Amino acid sequence: MLKLSGLTLRPHERETALVGICERKLHAPVKYFRIVKKSLDARDKSDIRWVYTVECSDREEPRPVQEYTQIGHTMPKVYIAGAGPAGLFCALRLLAHGVRPVLLERGRPVEERAADVLAFQRTGILNTESNVQFGEGGAGAFSDGKLNTQTNSPLNREVLDGFVKFGAPEEVGYLGKPHVGSDNLKKVVANMRRYILQNGGEVRFSARFTDFETKNGKLSAVYVNGVREEADALVLAVGHSARDTFGMLLGKGVKIEQKEFAAGVRIEHLQSMIGRAQYGTGYAALPPADYKLVSHAAERAAFTFCMCPGGVVIPSASEEGGVVTNGMSEFARDGVNANSALVVQVKREDFGSDHPLAGVEFQRKMERAAFAAAGGGYRAPVQLVGDFLAGKESYYFGEVRPTYAAGTAFAPVWSYLPPQLAESLRAGILDMNGKLAGFAGYEAVLTGVESRTSSPVRILRTDDFQAYGAEGVYPCGEGCGYAGGIVSAAADGIRVAYAIARKYF
Repeated sequence: MLKLSGLTLRPHERETALVGICERKLHAPVKYFRIVKKSLDARDKSDIRWVYTVECSDREEPRPVQEYTQIGHTMPKVYIAGAGPAGLFCALRLLAHGVRPVLLERGRPVEERAADVLAFQRTGILNTESNVQFGEGGAGAFSDGKLNTQTNSPLNREVLDGFVKFGAPEEVGYLGKPHVGSDNLKKVVANMRRYILQNGGEVRFSARFTDFETKNGKLSAVYVNGVREEADALVLAVGHSARDTFGMLLGKGVKIEQKEFAAGVRIEHLQSMIGRAQYGTGYAALPPADYKLVSHAAERAAFTFCMCPGGVVIPSASEEGGVVTNGMSEFARDGVNANSALVVQVKREDFGSDHPLAGVEFQRKMERAAFAAAGGGYRAPVQLVGDFLAGKESYYFGEVRPTYAAGTAFAPVWSYLPPQLAESLRAGILDMNGKLAGFAGYEAVLTGVESRTSSPVRILRTDDFQAYGAEGVYPCGEGCGYAGGIVSAAADGIRVAYAIARKYF
């Protein structure tokens, strides 16, 4: 097999041309061809190119696919609390070892959950157990479905292959910045659930993990909706918004520490403006443009993340009386606006307390302030970027109209963000405008509040991934402070599954 790197195509050229390059290198017809990596080089706007790494051969070499097969051991009773990326991939990897896990999800199946989210956007009536934060697929099911990651874990390949196996587009396996899209994610998650059920696992919805018991420091039982069930292992894949669960665990003596996070707003521009800034003109064949910006213009760093080309800002509250925003794109990314989280570092000193859950209260305070600033009803406070920079209130929209579906009301950013965050945002926007022309455009819209960027806690675990003082309890994923995004959360779920397998086999 031959591996070729650095192959380039212009946006209008077809990928079939890569096969011809391979044939010239092989001096023979290509019988096996696979794109390993594909990324866009737009540094020179006059010569934008796709860059490829490919594998090819003059022999048939089927693409290897990760298969999950049981190996027939007598297995422990394993419960997984949470059916987000960490919980789902933990369950899939356990099945590969023959373990038939019980997957507990406090929310509803992804199909019903989507209806609940839509109803909340239309009526302003929040279902606190089925929303953007809680339900099958986790918070990531209502996002852009980005599968790029800052980590270099060898498990990332298993995650990407798993998404493709269960219905994600093939390009997810090789694009430099892969994304599934919220529309595809829902299908993938449902396929994962069916696979778990078909292979002997159990999936329960509206099944809330409420307590656990230990005997001589070792897990002996879990409580599901208040009902006791004997258990050998419990995986805590509860997500970053399981505030009630954090409180219960702390009360049980589980070691929890504060963790810093980031908070701010969602910023919306016209997608066409982002395209012109990134590509110039004349590249209709290119995908919707994105960006990733960091500013150190102020004492605290400001940065963008979870950028959603052609996407929308969505209502993401999970508690009554608080406004939370997030971003979402479907696979086509064909909406009028682009949006991104625009956030600033939140430090422990901001929390005002040494209590392990003080970060939770800091988030809650901002969310309730945003709710009050917009007049209630889960409307979100909005302000034009130009007015924010000038220290003025907003009274009208320009060419950028907010996409937040539950309604908006004009209110200044400083009415719900602490001064140290608002001032760093202001400095960051001005600095970022020098890196992306038009970023500080007057009529761009700021929508608040973006508060659930990551978990405000870390549930401490030992080198074998178990909670201190509670053998058999495995803190896992983003909610417990060990991941930041879909891929890293899924990889941590796999990592925990391996730890359980090592203990029992």
